[in-house]
Amino acid sequence: MNAAIAPIPGLRRLPKSLTSRWTALMLPVIAGLLIAGCKPAAAPTGGGAATAGGKKKVAFVSNGVASFWTIAAAGVKAAGEKVGVDTETLMPVEGISDQKRIIEDLLTRGIDGIAVSPIDPVNQTELLNRAAKRTKLLTHDSDAPDSDRAVYIGMDNYQAGRLCGDLVREALPKGGTIMLFIGRLEQDNAKRRRQGVIDAILGRPSNPGNFDPPSNVVEGNGYKILGTLTDQFDRAKGKANAEDALAKYPDLGCMVGLFAYNPPLMLEALAQAKKLGAVKVVAFDEDDATLEGIQKGTVHGTVVQNPYMYGYRSVEILAALAKGDQSVIPAGKFIDIPARQIRKGEVDAFWADLKAKTGAK
Repeated sequence: MNAAIAPIPGLRRLPKSLTSRWTALMLPVIAGLLIAGCKPAAAPTGGGAATAGGKKKVAFVSNGVASFWTIAAAGVKAAGEKVGVDTETLMPVEGISDQKRIIEDLLTRGIDGIAVSPIDPVNQTELLNRAAKRTKLLTHDSDAPDSDRAVYIGMDNYQAGRLCGDLVREALPKGGTIMLFIGRLEQDNAKRRRQGVIDAILGRPSNPGNFDPPSNVVEGNGYKILGTLTDQFDRAKGKANAEDALAKYPDLGCMVGLFAYNPPLMLEALAQAKKLGAVKVVAFDEDDATLEGIQKGTVHGTVVQNPYMYGYRSVEILAALAKGDQSVIPAGKFIDIPARQIRKGEVDAFWADLKAKTGAK
């Protein structure tokens, strides 16, 4: 490589003897800098930059920001301390583009393992497959079954949705009108969960392959599901959806919130409309406002997952895989952490256990 050095304006010319000496001293330095500048960067590997002192490092990536993921983060931290790996929990604020940036950044840093809840598994398959080639990859909460992920950790969202639908039938034993609220429907877990709710309410036999378009009104067994409103994790939009539904349907019988933050927003809208208790509320997940609503009787019940264990088991599995142990992957590549229903009779014990695990007061 040749490089011409241009004269620097204002620099006083040195005597010839000093110029020769300066040249002899500095040419090796300049040459070294030029060679270093042209050297190709080393490709990141599964350990590399992400490890410190030989410790493996794994990351847990959510599909958004919610109290649900704060609980999962507590499980991530506890498992990391137990198995001796460094951990971090990352929550994308701006949807799929933000989640993509997070995953690509982790790969560049040479992370040893990633657990991710894909926002749009169909359109993210290529990204997930690239990640699986460069590090250990698993999915949690929401699956990407067509990707090369090592395992899915979570629950059967369709069956969990049916549990939620059963709660709706308990809350409205004589039938009535229902509106569903959810963050987004691109996610595998959201599609399956919503369909399970609908099928159970209408008394249909179990069939995860069913699909009712979200804008359709569906009826059966004395129940009318008016539609499904999405908000793309925008809390203001989520609350506006609840307010609009109450204004448009004065005889609304039940509101069903299928993401953790939906039920608290529904409760706010109901309180402002002075309809708390008049409109039944059925929830998903364990937000504090939801659990308090069950205690007070303004929420009939909720279906809870186990985000703490999603985080905990994800770290355990990634740590084992990073150390070369493949025996932790079951034959079906699915680690089931079942959902359960929480009503007024179970809420106090459930909430006390949750606080103990997360350190909340």
